Amino acid sequence: MNENEKRLENLANSLTDAWQKLKLDEKIEHLSRLENEVANPDIWKDPEVAKNKNMELSRLDTEVHPWQILKAQSKDLKDIISLNEKDLEEEIKDQLSAMESTLEELKKALRFTGEFDSNDAILRITAGVGGTEAMDWAGMLERMYLRYFEKNSFSAKLIERQEGEEAGIKTAVYEVAGTNTYGNLKSEHGVHRLVRLSPFNADNLRQTSFSLVEILPVMNADNDIEIDEKDLRIDVYHASGHGGQGVNTTDSAVRITHLPTGIVVAIQNERSQHANKDTAMEILKAKLVQMKLEQQAESLGELRAGESAKWGQQIRNYVLQPYKLVKDTRTKYEETDADAVLDGKIQGFIDAFLEDIIGK
Repeated sequence: MNENEKRLENLANSLTDAWQKLKLDEKIEHLSRLENEVANPDIWKDPEVAKNKNMELSRLDTEVHPWQILKAQSKDLKDIISLNEKDLEEEIKDQLSAMESTLEELKKALRFTGEFDSNDAILRITAGVGGTEAMDWAGMLERMYLRYFEKNSFSAKLIERQEGEEAGIKTAVYEVAGTNTYGNLKSEHGVHRLVRLSPFNADNLRQTSFSLVEILPVMNADNDIEIDEKDLRIDVYHASGHGGQGVNTTDSAVRITHLPTGIVVAIQNERSQHANKDTAMEILKAKLVQMKLEQQAESLGELRAGESAKWGQQIRNYVLQPYKLVKDTRTKYEETDADAVLDGKIQGFIDAFLEDIIGK
């Protein structure tokens, strides 16, 4: 077996392995069914269904097609190599190099094989104890993520935001949409720790602050979950107006408590009680699914009471004093340009986390 044959064999084996892990045969079958459904004129009797089917078709085709091309190229090149034509060796080497490069790029999809990785996500930031200092840190994290979304073509819709009295935020909730949104952002789920000279301290002492970042998968039609109504307590109360201005005269704010786990979700930003309840239910479902993933539970009934993300050991340290360093405690990935990180340069941390998942 010559060098080109060995390279092609290695490429084919790697391609087969990735093909199986990504379940591409199943996706190709699903794509074929979608094509038949979309081709049926009756689908347009329900424009919303037609729109969703077409979007799914487009997304799936974009995912599958490059793999099909590479597989076909691999078979064609095997036939060419079998001809044993000396004058084609350099051309074969160039084509092999191009195919190997394509495969390495396509294999990045292996990062997103989790059940909810392709779903949109909910970002929830909560300031830890520490008053103004902690709320300012939560606000800094909010800006960091919004800058990251802006730079990477994610859209973020504000759901809930409570500003701090002097600076920053007490909490903020966003629904984030894009490609493999939950898969990309799940690395950020956990406690983030800041060390700096406090701008709110008269003695300018070094201060440590904490904020909790929750990344929750938005449920879609394929993986929505059912919650037993007897497990819920729903309270309504007066909501402050948008932006904290005034007080509504109706009980439009909604607080939903999931009794078995103790999870509480309160929403007041929407203009009606019904809208607030729908939003709160969406977030509750996302928190339950995140807890299910963390506890590796088979069903909601197996969940143990407690918060989805706990105020325990931090996942990342942001040190601004006496030196500048941002370091992830799980992957050990670090950046010395802390200002750039706080301006949204967090892709390195995300990539390191995803590569770590593949390695395991």
